[in-house]
Amino acid sequence: MDESGGSGQPRSGTDEATERHGEQRTSSAPAAGATRSGPERPEHPTGPTPPTAAPGTSEAAPSPDRPHDPTDSARGAATHSDPSTGAEDGAEVPGASPDQAEAPAGSGSPDEAGPSAQDATHGPSDGAHPHPEPEHPRTLAHSGTGTGKAQPPRRGREPGGGLLMGRPFGVPVYVAPSWFLVAALITWVFGGQLDRVLPELGALRYLVSLFFAVAFYASVLVHELAHTVAALRFKLPVRRIQLQFFGGVSEIEKEAETPGREFVLSFVGPLLSLVLSGLFYLAMLAVEPGTVPGVLLAGLMISNLIVAAFNLLPGLPLDGGRMLRAVVWKITGRPMSGTIAAAWVGRALAVSVLIGLPLLTQSGALGATQDHVGGMDTVTDALLAAILAAIIWTGAGNSLRMARLREHLPELRARSLTRRAVPVETSTPLSEALRRANEAGARALVVVDADGEPLSLVREAAIVGVPEHRRPWVAVSGLAQDLTDGMRVSAELAGEALLDTLRATPATEYLVVEDSGEIYGVLSAADVERAFVKAMARPS
Repeated sequence: MDESGGSGQPRSGTDEATERHGEQRTSSAPAAGATRSGPERPEHPTGPTPPTAAPGTSEAAPSPDRPHDPTDSARGAATHSDPSTGAEDGAEVPGASPDQAEAPAGSGSPDEAGPSAQDATHGPSDGAHPHPEPEHPRTLAHSGTGTGKAQPPRRGREPGGGLLMGRPFGVPVYVAPSWFLVAALITWVFGGQLDRVLPELGALRYLVSLFFAVAFYASVLVHELAHTVAALRFKLPVRRIQLQFFGGVSEIEKEAETPGREFVLSFVGPLLSLVLSGLFYLAMLAVEPGTVPGVLLAGLMISNLIVAAFNLLPGLPLDGGRMLRAVVWKITGRPMSGTIAAAWVGRALAVSVLIGLPLLTQSGALGATQDHVGGMDTVTDALLAAILAAIIWTGAGNSLRMARLREHLPELRARSLTRRAVPVETSTPLSEALRRANEAGARALVVVDADGEPLSLVREAAIVGVPEHRRPWVAVSGLAQDLTDGMRVSAELAGEALLDTLRATPATEYLVVEDSGEIYGVLSAADVERAFVKAMARPS
């Protein structure tokens, strides 16, 4: 036990150099926020935008859906953006913003806690509950030195991303602002092609083209709903469906538990697109060719066929890449092996698209004749190929990063990250509470009632804002945050289950309890963040 000159500050029991020379170290305030990989959370673009050429004319090359931003995925965590499966797999690190408090500059030496005493809650001396300290421990008395007001804890971003169109199967469907841009583009380009096929339409051709754009994205929605229904059937939560510039994205928040389910989840989207293409073909046979219904049905048939074919390409982040991942996972027994194989095939596919698409267009293999291929068409094809290649390459890289995240998530365990805590009553002066923490080797304070039931947690950031000379007159209850049900977490939580629990109730500190309800200690979101970053930096 080591006291710091009667100031009530815990001193380090582990930093021998500091103890020997009486030196003081400074440490930074709690992290203001968590890193965000997702969990993208994996997303699932449906595939290319529809061909903008009418049947029998030069068709535009397809465009895949834009993958969701993977950083949405570490909402406080790393989000995985996987456009191929419609699944947004991502674990998030909870946001860890300090509570509002004035932290005076140079607020003292943040020496670490000393040896444990019997009044600490489940300290190492307890024997039954070894309590490893998180890396870079900080004391209660001096956990930061900056000035200014810290922001209160921020909630993770709610699902959104455009105009809410409905909630089929309870899943919100949004139309992103970028959809209106691509709808206008399809209307303009397809309208120009209709002028060649049906010149008698006049200006009405643009109204027909707009109907085609809406009908095509309705087909994309059916593709995404197929992924969503399969995910819900496998009890995987779906955050949202978003229709955007490059198609659709289904954000599924968890990964399939088996390779068989992964394969089914990935295959149902392209399968529904193929079914729609067949239905449009049958409907086309029932109408007069060269009419508005005939042209529209032919365009929708071709568009859905392209969506299905593009998504079946065997490389991440496409559906075919997820299917390849499932096959390799089944053969090797390791999902990481499947991800690596499918991601590198995806990168090879990206290079092939970048080089091959312009060459195919120039050669006339995509239906365009040499007479219709001009300089502007060549530039457009090259630009489209570059965009598609960049999307596929980036999605494959995101899949690799998110696979590594999931591999290391089990290393995050509430029990090993929890700080020892000292129970104090509401009227206890802050200086006395810190003295007890110093003697106990604890780094957290839990406010309890007369029966020992926890009421609130003393905020670490609030302690920093109280000058030392005022601490004997400040009661701990004035610096505490009342406990809610979401702020009580089980000591047995680990990995993604731990992150999901913390995300549900964003806070800077959480009370960790045993299954019996006994207090185990206090978990700081900043400690979880540091452990998360450290795990991500470790090679697979």
